[in-house]
Amino acid sequence: MDASPAPETFLLVDGENIDATLGGSLLGRRPAPEERPRWDRVLEHARSVWDQPVRGLFFLNGSGHLPMSFVQALAALDYRPVLLSGPAEVKVVDVAIQRTLDALAQRAAGDVLLASHDGDFAPQVAALLTDPGRRVGVLGFRELISGALAELTADGLALYDLEDDVGAFTVTLPRVRVIPIERFDPWTLLG
Repeated sequence: MDASPAPETFLLVDGENIDATLGGSLLGRRPAPEERPRWDRVLEHARSVWDQPVRGLFFLNGSGHLPMSFVQALAALDYRPVLLSGPAEVKVVDVAIQRTLDALAQRAAGDVLLASHDGDFAPQVAALLTDPGRRVGVLGFRELISGALAELTADGLALYDLEDDVGAFTVTLPRVRVIPIERFDPWTLLG
């Protein structure tokens, strides 16, 4: 008897990209601890999206200084830290995520959530979307998702905003974005 794998979501976190986008594009400086995502909330959101278990894979460049307390905290939250190294000219996190997405496309089952804004992953995400039984989403700041990924929404890619949909932050971020009228709260402007 052929047993199919149990339903599962693979959450792939591009830690470098999320941090660089938060610091460089939104804050213009290195984020303070209270301005960083609450990764437990991201994992919980991933569980709730398709109501199934999640395997959280958090990709980090370990070539230089790596805060081991952060790595230990991720492990305590049930993420699997994936620490990578390589030559300076190689984007080791991108390469590892691309390889993982390729492997998932060959796997018979598994829904995928990618936490990144990076258009370099668009070909792999597009390949995942060709499987009619697979659900695929991207987590990030909606207005900063690469055009290459955003275009894939026409093919079924779901976009989840880290602040608005996931609730990954305990502070309000200084974002300039289009607000759907059903979410507009004038009190955010008056407080």
